[in-house]
Amino acid sequence: MNTAACALARATPGGFGWAGAGAAWLSALTGWRRRGLTLALGLLATLSLPPLGLWPVLLPSLCGLVWLLAGARSRFAAFGTGWWWAWGFYSVGFYWIGNAMLIEADRFAWMIPFATIGLAGVQALAIGSATWAVHLLKLAGLARILALAGTWTLAEWLRTWVGTGFPWNPIGSIWDAVPAVAQAASVLGVLGLGTLSLLIFTLPALAADFRPTRHKLAALIAAGLLLAGLWAAGGARLAANPTEAVDGIRLRLVQAAISQSHKWKDELREAHLLDHLNLSRGPGFDQVTHVVWPETAAPYFLDLDDRHRALVASAAPLGGMVLTGAPRVTPRGVEPVTLWNSLMAIDAAGQVLGLYDKVHLVPFGEYVPLRAVLPIAKITHGGIDFSPGTGPVTLSLPGLPPFAPFICYESVFPGAIADRGGTRPLWLLTVTNDAWFGRSAGPYQHLAAGRMRAIEEGAPLVRAANTGISAVIDPVGRTVARLDLGQRGIVDSILPQAAAPTLFSRWGNGAALALALSLVIIGFFLRRMESIER
Repeated sequence: MNTAACALARATPGGFGWAGAGAAWLSALTGWRRRGLTLALGLLATLSLPPLGLWPVLLPSLCGLVWLLAGARSRFAAFGTGWWWAWGFYSVGFYWIGNAMLIEADRFAWMIPFATIGLAGVQALAIGSATWAVHLLKLAGLARILALAGTWTLAEWLRTWVGTGFPWNPIGSIWDAVPAVAQAASVLGVLGLGTLSLLIFTLPALAADFRPTRHKLAALIAAGLLLAGLWAAGGARLAANPTEAVDGIRLRLVQAAISQSHKWKDELREAHLLDHLNLSRGPGFDQVTHVVWPETAAPYFLDLDDRHRALVASAAPLGGMVLTGAPRVTPRGVEPVTLWNSLMAIDAAGQVLGLYDKVHLVPFGEYVPLRAVLPIAKITHGGIDFSPGTGPVTLSLPGLPPFAPFICYESVFPGAIADRGGTRPLWLLTVTNDAWFGRSAGPYQHLAAGRMRAIEEGAPLVRAANTGISAVIDPVGRTVARLDLGQRGIVDSILPQAAAPTLFSRWGNGAALALALSLVIIGFFLRRMESIER
């Protein structure tokens, strides 16, 4: 048994002795028993994610992780502790990606292991690096807890941009089911909310430390007070921000629920466009000012196709417009041919009043990295890779407050959807097609990411999905209107007013990074103080 395990084993048997005994057993594990249990704790943690939201499971999961880290005998073992936990967490958290490869299973099913457990393994490198860094600093007790929360947050920040970024399911997203606690994202963003969450669920691990009982009680009380404080402060923010409507605007969201396997069939494309048109002009159309269609709802190059653009225009209310996803391409004869995944605003006269081209493209979905050397086709329709647009942007269109548009998985990038140097967006618009994910956890997790963006920016979110979950969410994360996964139809809604600018809307991820670095520094100095005392 290593030194850390021996120290834990000496914990007094009364009161918190159960924690000491459990921690000693965990920290003494070696080999595949250690890896298997670490993996199991990561799998357990996935129950905290949407749609289940069973966030209390993080208490045993993360305390167990801390105790296993305490028993790491080497840097490699410390790295493996974080990696195995995160691999379990991300593998289940990403399982829904496999649905996209089953749309054309004969071509893409072979990619499922690489896109799910393989991607999870790559993403887990970040958390493994965090636990490795904590071990490298030779920290114990409270110093280890603080440094782990800090390095973990820095690792999640790296996930937002390294290799184009894929920050799906950060720890802070577990609070989607608890709107009051989620309000902390208005200050620290989802990354900083994750930092506080890690403290809440790892401070109780100190109950196993070989210290006086009063110190253990202090750790438990600190975790409880932190959670209670977030809950109370968030509840006050919710109460102070009732949902209020922007005058003169009535939105209609269209969810046609078209199967992805049928969406791009040539003989069905016009029928799909007419389907959106008919749903848009259904009962109550005369009360609507703006119609919102989902990603690529119009499967034509509308800026070059007068006939189909005129059809789309017939769904626009007089004085209003249709906001629709559509592909966009360079005019015929212009080389090189460039393709964009776009959002277009079209009025009743058929004019394109504004457009936005998607910036964060999905690797292997919308383009193939290293195409010159990888003999792989992209998963989406067509043989030409999409190109990224420039952004983020704020669009100002007639009759609407300025808004930030984003398409599909762009909604998972905290701090990257609003133009910090320009006009503040007063609402957020995302168009998406979650039919790729089937009836899985994916659409619920995608919606949770969008809700976090609304809370962070203090701006309501309007979300139109082909199928997935179409919704209108107010600036503090409350659902105003909703069409559920797989449901076909329309939903009419107000456009909620924006809240006052949040601290996150000014600082972005800066506050979360400052907090993370501060915790690492405090942990390092605690270690030095303990060394001096000894």
